[in-house]
Amino acid sequence: MSPARRLFAVACAVVLPIAPAAAQGWIEHPRGAIEKVRSVVQVTVTGRVARVTVEEWFRNVGALLDEGSYLYPLPGEAVFSDFSLWQGDRELKGEPMDAAQARAIYEEIVRRKRDPALIELAGHGLLRARVFPIGPGETRKITLRYTQMLDRVGDAWRFRYTAGTGAGAATSSSFRMQVDSGAWFGEPYSPTHRLSASRRDDRIELTLADSSTRGDLELFLPLARILVGMSLVASQPVGEDGFFMLLLAPGRVEAPSMHRDLVAVLDVSGSMSGDKLDQAKAALVQLLGTLRSGDRFRVVTFGGSVRRYAAGWTAGSADAVRAAQDWVRRLDTDGGTNIAGALGEAFAEPPAEGGLGVVVFLTDGMATVGETDPERIADQAERSRGVFRVFAFGIGYDVNTYLLDRLTERARGVTEYLRPGGDIEQAVAALASKVASPVLTDLAVRADGVELYDLQPRSLPDLFGGDELVVFGRYRGAGSPKGVPDGPGERVVTVTGRRSGREERFSTGGRFGSEQPGTDYIPQLWAARKAGALSSDIRLHGANPEIVTELKRLALRYGILTAYTSYLVQEPSVAARGIPLPAAMPRDQAGVGAVQQSQRERRLANSYNLDAVVVTAAPLADSLAAAPGDRAGRSRRVGGRLFVWRDSAWTDIAHGDSLRVVRVAAFSDAYFALLRALPELAQPAALEPAVLVAGRRVSIKIEAGGQTTWTDGELERLVREFRG
Repeated sequence: MSPARRLFAVACAVVLPIAPAAAQGWIEHPRGAIEKVRSVVQVTVTGRVARVTVEEWFRNVGALLDEGSYLYPLPGEAVFSDFSLWQGDRELKGEPMDAAQARAIYEEIVRRKRDPALIELAGHGLLRARVFPIGPGETRKITLRYTQMLDRVGDAWRFRYTAGTGAGAATSSSFRMQVDSGAWFGEPYSPTHRLSASRRDDRIELTLADSSTRGDLELFLPLARILVGMSLVASQPVGEDGFFMLLLAPGRVEAPSMHRDLVAVLDVSGSMSGDKLDQAKAALVQLLGTLRSGDRFRVVTFGGSVRRYAAGWTAGSADAVRAAQDWVRRLDTDGGTNIAGALGEAFAEPPAEGGLGVVVFLTDGMATVGETDPERIADQAERSRGVFRVFAFGIGYDVNTYLLDRLTERARGVTEYLRPGGDIEQAVAALASKVASPVLTDLAVRADGVELYDLQPRSLPDLFGGDELVVFGRYRGAGSPKGVPDGPGERVVTVTGRRSGREERFSTGGRFGSEQPGTDYIPQLWAARKAGALSSDIRLHGANPEIVTELKRLALRYGILTAYTSYLVQEPSVAARGIPLPAAMPRDQAGVGAVQQSQRERRLANSYNLDAVVVTAAPLADSLAAAPGDRAGRSRRVGGRLFVWRDSAWTDIAHGDSLRVVRVAAFSDAYFALLRALPELAQPAALEPAVLVAGRRVSIKIEAGGQTTWTDGELERLVREFRG
């Protein structure tokens, strides 16, 4: 085989310091006749080593014999001494290429192909091989095998895979990971993709919940600990405060848990009659069945009047629980809906010192008896709640979403809405399973020598066994740690909490103050959570200039779509005039729309991975659907920004008419120099045929025309103005 047909490996040669690849396995073919039609990725993790096998199928859809060049980006952690590329039963050998050669070939390919997506190949080791001639209609397979060492991040292993967005819609793909010694690990977590996980024979099997999801995959395997495992990943954009993600994972070994004081509050009004009440009673019986020796409980029902099972607390002995369950089974409906009276009774007896007080509140309607004003009911409940955690279930669409969300927003709980006919028993059982194993309450986090701020969620919820808590936030002041004069390094991050009346502390190392590759999802998830929290604040407490300004800034900078900001995409000039937002306690507090709005805000404020953020754009994408003959898909979310199709270019919604625009010719010398100086432009540069990206004091437009070179100092000034 001639050298021209051999594999070229750019092992650890960084071509340009730009974003990770968006197209895993790309075919450079002269006539465009060879297409990738299928991709299968299988990973086996043993200890800290991941063995990766990638199989890709290519088809010649043209009428002539064709041959393409195959480019494949490898992660920076890959062990290049153990990789091979196979075509059929033939192993293709590689030749090393130094960085200067790689960069020259790389930029020449981009210029010739006129394909800006190739920019995203930079920053990876690069494999290049000839795909042997494929006849018309024929399909060939290439198999790539390599070994990758997993990063240790606190108490977790981290795996990265450049799954890619470059494949066409017709491409079939799958991802499967098998983790040996599954008892070593807690529940896997991915901030970028939704996972399906199963355990069998001390192994964990992982697949993607949605095989159509594309983009770089980031996956954490928390190491099992007796109590709490911690992992922290930080992201430091140039010229601004940093972002961090903290993963807290209780171990699979059950630790001695704290005692619980449980109050179950059940709506038995006339509207609950029939199947709803039967399900609710069965759910309540199951909830009481989770009580253990040392726990206590109370049961409160409300209709036109308020009833209680017994005065004061009842010890959670087996006999007492059975008696209470029998009492619940005999319950029947009772007229109207006295929510205020029920809440007053629920909070009348405080929980024991050092215990976990939990109120579970089930209702299907709005207040009709006693105090009926939801604002006054919510205010009174907040004053009398004390240290109780409140979890609410709204059954059907006739519930008052404003009231239920007010009840839980500051009570370290959550409201779950069940559609008519939904499974009440299953929903309450899931909560019962969760609160059965409280690990830590009253959580707080700090880092030595680093200021952590703007945490999302703002009030850290309690940590329960088998549950992962993911916290996003900002940080500042990450200089060199004591005794390390040459730059940022690891700092000690500590989480404190209370268990059985005692303070517990857990610590891990966190690396702050340096730019880490592959962490661009952290700022966007932080922004999504904050936007959800601000939207909820506006709905529940009313708009004020500070909240409006902050929500507008998030919408423009990170492209986060909410019920209050989505129209900025359609009319960006409105941003300069202020955003009209509804007052507190909106008129439509019940109904399908109110329930859906509350659920959207909750999903956004609790975003665990990028899929949840992208979903929020779906209603907007539908509303902006292109007319026949127009460019399909009028909005694009790229690199943490939102772009809309306007004036024949993809336009950053953060761009305002007052910003000066610098035009740069695509694929020119100025273009490549710009992307090296501003690597954050790499992903937006892939939008064709033109893209306008907003900076702090100047916007940059990449198009067919524009300047092709930079004068002395011109690019440096542009970078300063763009980053502000």
